[in-house]
Amino acid sequence: MNKLLREHANQIVREAIAAVQPDAAVQRALAGRQFPGRVLLVAAGKAAWQMAKAASECMGERIERGVVVTKYDHVMGPIANFECFEAGHPVPDENSFRGTQAALDLVSDLSEKDTVLFLLSGGGSALFEKPLVEAAELQDITGQLLACGADIVEINTIRKRLSQVKGGRFAQLCWPARVEAVILSDILGDPLDMIASGPACPDSSTAEDAQRIAKKYDLRMSDAARKLLTIETPKSLDNVHTQINGSVRELCAAAAVTCERLGYEPIMLTDQLCCQAREAGSFLASILKTHAQDGKALAFIAGGETVVKLTGHGKGGRNQELALSAAAGIAGLDAAVFSVGSDGTDGPTDAAGGYADGDTREALGALGVSIDAVLQDNDAYNALRKVDGLVMTGPTGTNVNDVAVALIRP
Repeated sequence: MNKLLREHANQIVREAIAAVQPDAAVQRALAGRQFPGRVLLVAAGKAAWQMAKAASECMGERIERGVVVTKYDHVMGPIANFECFEAGHPVPDENSFRGTQAALDLVSDLSEKDTVLFLLSGGGSALFEKPLVEAAELQDITGQLLACGADIVEINTIRKRLSQVKGGRFAQLCWPARVEAVILSDILGDPLDMIASGPACPDSSTAEDAQRIAKKYDLRMSDAARKLLTIETPKSLDNVHTQINGSVRELCAAAAVTCERLGYEPIMLTDQLCCQAREAGSFLASILKTHAQDGKALAFIAGGETVVKLTGHGKGGRNQELALSAAAGIAGLDAAVFSVGSDGTDGPTDAAGGYADGDTREALGALGVSIDAVLQDNDAYNALRKVDGLVMTGPTGTNVNDVAVALIRP
C-alpha cells in the first residue's frame, strides 16, 4: 500500500465530512427566526440526531417537545424533552414505524398558530415511515428495488405511494399548523420532493411514473399495493416553508480545498455522478491513466450517488465497489481512488467506503483474490479488508451523498 496516498485519502475524507456537519446548517436556518405559537420538532434521517441537537441548542425551551428518528447507533445521547428512536435502514423496520407514529402523535391536533420544525436528512425514506401495506410487503418491495439497480428517484417514486407520510402527506397531517422544513440534501440536483421521499413537499412524480417503474423492474407486489400506485399524491401544499442547507456540492468543494492544500491541483468532474459503481471506478481509473505522464499532482473529484446491481451474495457497498473497480486500471501507478458515503456507512456494512491504489491489485493477487470474481459476487468488503482498503469513519452525523476522489502523483 502507498502510505502517503493513504494518509492523504484519510485526511481528505476527514476534512470534507467535517465541513458538511449539519450543526452550522441548522444554526443558519434558524438564526433570527421567530415562530408563533407552540413549536414542536420532528427530525428524521441519518443526520436527525445531530440536527435536532443543534436546534435544541439554538432554541432551547422554545421547542416544547420533539421526536427524533435516526439510524441504529446514530443517537449520541439524550436531548431534553425529545424522544429519540433508532430504526432500520435501508429497509424500514418496526422501530421505523414506532418512531414515525410517535411523530404523528406529536403533531396531531395542532392549530394554525403552531409550528412544526421538520428537520430532514437522507435515509428518511426508510426511517420515517407508516406504510399503507403490510410491513413485510413494504420491506420486500424495498428490497427488490435495492437489488435490481433502481436509482433513488425511482425507489422513492414507489415508496411515496405505499406510505401515509411520504410525498407531501406528512405536511397534510400537520395542517393547519405551519411546517418549517430544514433539509440536508442527499439527492443529485436537490429535488425537494425526492429527498427522503418528500414528506413535506408537493410530489412531482405521478401515478403513471410509479406504474411504469413497477413494470420496468417487474416488481412483485399484491393487488392492494398495485392499486395504491394508481392514487395521486398531493400536488400543492400551502402550509410549508423549506430551506436546503447542505448538499453534495459543499462536500466536493471541501474535498477540493484539502486536496489543494496537500499539493494537488483539484479538478471538479461532477457533483451529479449517477451510474453503476463499477463503471464509475473504471472511468476514474481511465482518467488517471490518461494523466499519468503529465508530471503533475492531480485530484479528480466526483460527487453523487452510484448504484450497484446485485449479481452475487457477498458483502459490500457502492463506494467499496467503486474503489475496487478502479484497482486494476491504476495498477503500478502512483495513484489512488477512494470513495465514501458522507454518513459513514456504505451499504449494509460498518465501512464508510473503500480505497485502492497502484499496489492493490498485486496485493490481492498475492492472496489468490481475483478482482473480477469479487465484483461478480459483490464482495468488495471482504476483499478490501484483506489489504487495508476499507475506509472507516463510524457514524458522522451528516448525510449529503458520496464523494469519490482520484489522486495521481508524478
